[in-house]
Amino acid sequence: MIEVILLGCFLMFVNGDGVADVVLSCALVEEGVGLGRMGGGALFTRTPATLVLRDVPVGPDDSLDTLTPFVPPLVPDPDLLLFELKVSSPEIPNADLLLHADCNELEVMCEISRYSPRGRQEGSDPTYFMVSLSVEEVDFSTSLILQTQSVEKTPSTLIQNKLGLPLSQSGTLQTKVIFLVFSNIKSVSTPLRGDVLLSCGFRQEEVPLGPEVGVEWRLQHRGKGQKVLEMKTKLNGTEGASVVEGERRGSSVDAAQVVGQGNVSLSLNKLKVIDEGTYICTVSIGHFHAQQLIQLLIIQPPDVSLSEEKFVLNAKTPKTLSCHCSKYYPLDAQMEWFYLSPTDAEPQVFPDKGSLSSHRQHGDGTYSLSSHLSVPPTVPPGTKITCRVSHLALDAPLHLTLVVESPQPDSYWWVLGFLIITVLFFHQVMK
Repeated sequence: MIEVILLGCFLMFVNGDGVADVVLSCALVEEGVGLGRMGGGALFTRTPATLVLRDVPVGPDDSLDTLTPFVPPLVPDPDLLLFELKVSSPEIPNADLLLHADCNELEVMCEISRYSPRGRQEGSDPTYFMVSLSVEEVDFSTSLILQTQSVEKTPSTLIQNKLGLPLSQSGTLQTKVIFLVFSNIKSVSTPLRGDVLLSCGFRQEEVPLGPEVGVEWRLQHRGKGQKVLEMKTKLNGTEGASVVEGERRGSSVDAAQVVGQGNVSLSLNKLKVIDEGTYICTVSIGHFHAQQLIQLLIIQPPDVSLSEEKFVLNAKTPKTLSCHCSKYYPLDAQMEWFYLSPTDAEPQVFPDKGSLSSHRQHGDGTYSLSSHLSVPPTVPPGTKITCRVSHLALDAPLHLTLVVESPQPDSYWWVLGFLIITVLFFHQVMK
């Protein structure tokens, strides 16, 4: 058996049109049955597989010197799972990101599973597969539905052992993409009360899979799901043929872009904390449907303030200084105290780390927190005291600083003398 080398940068330059082949290491995921201590249960098996993407566009800046030709096994092996498809029709958006993913130390996730179109009997020709592709740290994610191509059977035609499907003369399972759903974002962070556009689109082969497209957006958060928006529209662009049901006020999908560009992106405005979660974009045409997941995170930076503008210490007792962190989201916020005395070169962490109040949640879902620091009278004047706040919504920690001031000289005796004079004055007036 000839081993196939599986590398994401294992490419072949095909012709002067600037296209290449990408070979990806994948896994065929199948549902099986296993026995556990509590009885039977469903398990998933993962079998190594290879996906060859033909005719991936190569940009003018891509060097062809490092491209290695992909050569199928000289002797076809019926044990190998080698899927082959073209990316040109329909086009896989941003497929060029796969060209050097492994070479750039980016992990490519590739899973293949059997797919059963709705309303079609299992086992009928042709056979369908679902491919889920994504690249770590890159906004590339797509779900492909593959349809097997017919192979002329001869006495020498090999049958793939695991799938029971005929192989081409080169030992590959020849397929074509008939439908795909993609997104160019996996996760997005948006401020509270802001607007956001969740990207999602679809492509289908030139022969339409059906006259109508259905779009559904759902929100999943903390084990609860809800429908955000549902749309059905005619692909021939018949005026008035769109039906939209929006359960979240301020949500919309542009029907014209759905028909003209395959763009089913969801627009949300005036975001609230309850809008946070995983959004599921599902597109259906005819017997086929596929989806993408997008994580929406709500972030709101804190307002930070100190309880004092001027800080004068009492000569005998400690004085409390408070730092207030308010109206932020999500929950986690870190508050620290530092001091820099006139004789120090670098700020130091305050020995008394301060006491934290309990978190307070407001009606809009945001939180507030306070830290209270007891400053001893031994802290010399001129010392800088800093409250540092760290939070996910901040690009860098916030620092609020004040300087310990010297008390006014003889301030106690001045106040006492003023009170005595006032009492004597009123005593003379009342005589």
